[in-house]
Amino acid sequence: MRTTKAYWQEWAKAAGIRALKTVAQTAVAMIPVGVSISEVGWLAVLGTAALAGVTSLLTSIAGLPELKGVEPDGH
Repeated sequence: MRTTKAYWQEWAKAAGIRALKTVAQTAVAMIPVGVSISEVGWLAVLGTAALAGVTSLLTSIAGLPELKGVEPDGH
């Protein structure tokens, strides 16, 4: 068993990595093919990617497969 603090530190790390991957994937998906870098709507890309990151963190509250079997000891 892990302490509650250690569990939440592990959760934050796993959820953060998952959210960063989601942000990067969303940003890449939002950049249209065949346009120059100056034509990309960067505000829309960043806003959508940030929203995807927040959604990922909120989804992680339901549970992370990376932490299956790892529970805090309740202290």
